[in-house]
Amino acid sequence: MSTKKPAAPKSELAGTDTLDRNNTNSKLESLEHFRSDATGQALRTNQGVKVADNQNTLKAGARGPSLLEDFIMREKITHFDHERIPERIVHARGTGAHGYFQTYENHSALTKAGFLRDPAKKTPVFVRFSTVQGPRGSGDTVRDVRGFAVKFYTDEGVYDLVGNNMPVFFIQDAIKFPDFVHAVKPEPHNEIPTGGSAHDTFWDFVSLQPESAHMVIWAMSDRAIPKSLRSMQGFGVHTFRMINADGKSRFVKFHWRPTAGTCSLVWDEAQKLAGKDTDYHRRDLWESIEMGDYPEWELGVQVVEEENEHAFDFDILDPTKIIPEEIVPITPLGKMVLNRNPDNFFAETEQVAFCPGHIVPGIDFSNDPLLQGRLFSYTDTQISRLGGPNFHEIPINRPVIPIHNGQRDAQHRTTIDKGRAAYEPNSIDGGWPKETPPAAEDGGFESYYERIDANKVRQRSESFGDHFSQARLFFNSMSDHEKEHIIAAYSFELGKVEREFIRARQVNEILANIDLELAKRVAQNLGLPAPKAGTVDVPKTSLDRSPALSQANLLPADIKTRKVAILAADGVDGAAIDAMKKALKAEGAHAKLLGPTSAPVKTADGKSLAVDASMEGMPSIAFDAVFVPGGAASIQALSGDGVALHYVLEAYKHLKAIALHGEAKQLLDVLKLEADAGLIVGADAKSFKAFFAAIGQHRVWEREPKAKAVPA
Repeated sequence: MSTKKPAAPKSELAGTDTLDRNNTNSKLESLEHFRSDATGQALRTNQGVKVADNQNTLKAGARGPSLLEDFIMREKITHFDHERIPERIVHARGTGAHGYFQTYENHSALTKAGFLRDPAKKTPVFVRFSTVQGPRGSGDTVRDVRGFAVKFYTDEGVYDLVGNNMPVFFIQDAIKFPDFVHAVKPEPHNEIPTGGSAHDTFWDFVSLQPESAHMVIWAMSDRAIPKSLRSMQGFGVHTFRMINADGKSRFVKFHWRPTAGTCSLVWDEAQKLAGKDTDYHRRDLWESIEMGDYPEWELGVQVVEEENEHAFDFDILDPTKIIPEEIVPITPLGKMVLNRNPDNFFAETEQVAFCPGHIVPGIDFSNDPLLQGRLFSYTDTQISRLGGPNFHEIPINRPVIPIHNGQRDAQHRTTIDKGRAAYEPNSIDGGWPKETPPAAEDGGFESYYERIDANKVRQRSESFGDHFSQARLFFNSMSDHEKEHIIAAYSFELGKVEREFIRARQVNEILANIDLELAKRVAQNLGLPAPKAGTVDVPKTSLDRSPALSQANLLPADIKTRKVAILAADGVDGAAIDAMKKALKAEGAHAKLLGPTSAPVKTADGKSLAVDASMEGMPSIAFDAVFVPGGAASIQALSGDGVALHYVLEAYKHLKAIALHGEAKQLLDVLKLEADAGLIVGADAKSFKAFFAAIGQHRVWEREPKAKAVPA
C-alpha cells in the first residue's frame, strides 16, 4: 500500500502560496518600523530628549572640569563603549612587550611619584602599540595613528600613560569622540575600507570640524606610516599635572623619544608591506627583542608653571595643540627598555586593559575636556570587553602590590576575600582596610586642591578657537620631501572620496587656511579649482617653524639594528661578504644573505654558504639597505634574474642605500641607473663608510624625483 501523500487540490496550493506570501510581506512591513531615516529629524537622546548642544561636554566654566551629571555625554559614550565585543572598538590591532622603566635621578622637586624618585629602582612595564582604525585582522603598515600605551607596575599602584605616536588629537571635547570614530571606521553600508581613512565619512566629518585640521595634517604626514614601532615617538597628548610632596603643582606634557631615531616608510613601501607582510611591525618588534636589540625610549616632560598657564598664544588644555619644544624644552626623566616578549598573546597583549584614570600620587589631571571624558570611557569599555568589573584581576592587569577594599563578587572574581566586612568603616574586622592620610609617608592619593568657581555651561572656551595656526606651523616645519609626501597623501586620500563637494570643502575651507600652496597643489591633483585665499583670518603666532617637528632632524647617530640584504648567486666573492658582515657587526647592524633560492650558494673559490632566505622570501621592503658583492659568475646570474633585478630596482625606488662591489658595478648599466650619494660603487673599507653614512640618513631623499620614474 502506497504511503505517498496525495497532491492537494490546485486551489488549496494557491491559497497556501498566497498565505505564505502575505505572511512574508507582513513580516517585511513590520520590520520597516525598525528602519530609521534621520532626514529632517531633530537630534535626540536615546530617551527622546532633544539635544541642544552636541559639541561640548557640560563643564564647570568653559575651561573647567567636565561634570558627571552630563547625562547626554555619558549616554553617548556609554553606548559607544559597548558597540563592539570582544575586540577593542579602536586600537583593536596591537602588539606588546614587557620591559622596565628607570628614572635618571630623583625628581622629587617635580613629583612625589615614587617611580620617578629612585634611580636604583627598575619599575616593570608592559607596552602595547596599536593602530586605531582597523580590526584585529588588518595590516600593520596602513596610514593611521598608532597607539602608544605604557602600564607602569609601580610600588604605589598601577600607572597607565595612554597616548599615541602623535602629540595632538582630532577633537577637543570627548563628546565628539563617538562621532569621530564612527566617521573614520569602515563605511557602515559595506564595511570598507579596512584600516584606512581614505573614504567619504571620514573626510566629511573632518572637513566640517576645523578643530581636526592640525591632527589630520599629522596623519597625512610620514608620521602615519612609521618604519617600525621601535622608531616611533610617543606622546601623552593631554596636559597633565605633576605634584610634589609640598603640594606644588605644575602642568606637564609627556614625550617618549626612541633611541633608534624617528623615521618612516615611504608610501609605496607601506602599501607593499601591507600585502606581503601584514605583521611587519609586530614581527620586527618581536625579532628585535629576541635578538637582544632591546628597543629603548627616553621619557621626558615639558613643564609649565601654574602661573604661566595662560602665557602662550594657544591654550595648553586644548588637545589639538602642542607646546613647541623651542618654547618649552623637554626635561628628560628616565629611560624605558623593552626586553621580553609575551608568553601568550591573548592572556597578555589582548587582555591588557589601560585607563588614563589609573594614576599614582604625584600625578593628576588637567581640565582638558577630551581627557575628562576618557577618564570615564576607558573603564566603562573594559567592563564590556573583559566581561565585568574584575578585569583588574587578570594577571597582566594586576598591580604588584596587594589590593584590599570592599569591592567583592561580580563576574570573573578570582580573589577569595577573607573577613566579613565588605564596607568601610567597620568594627567587625578591626576597621581594616583603613584609609592612608595623604600627609603620611607613602601617603594615600589626594586630588589636587584646585578652586572651581564657575557656571555650569555647554560651551567651548574661546581660547580653543584657533584651529589652523599650529597646522600651519607643522607644515612650515617640514623638509621639502616631507611637504611633498603630505601633498601626495592628501591627494591620494581625497581621491578616494566619492563626493566632490567633500573634496572641495576640505581643500577650500581647511587646507587653504593652513597653506595656500598646499591647497592649490592638492586641488590641482584632484581636478578642482585652486582656492585664491583662505576662509578665516589665522592668528599670527610667535613661532613660524619648529625644527623638532621634522623627522629629518630626529635621526640616530648610528646604524645600530639596521638590516642589510646581501644578494648572492653561485660564484660570489666570499671575501667581500665576510668583510661586509664584519663591518656591519661592528656597527651593531645586521646582515642577511639572500640567494636566488633557499639553497646554499657557492663562492668563487668553491666554498658553500648557507643563505638566510631566498630573495622572494625576504623582499627588499624588509630591509634598510642592499649590498651586492662581486664575483663574475654571481653578477652574470643576477643580471639575468628578474627577481634579483627587481630587488635592486625596488630598493632604489624606495630611496635606500645600495652598495655595488666589484663586478656588481655592471648592474648600473643593466638597470640604467646612475650612482648617487646612496648608490655606492666601490670595494674598499672607505666605500663601506660611505655606505653606512647613507644608511644612517635613512633615505636618499635627493634621489626621489628620479626614482619616481623607475618601475618597480
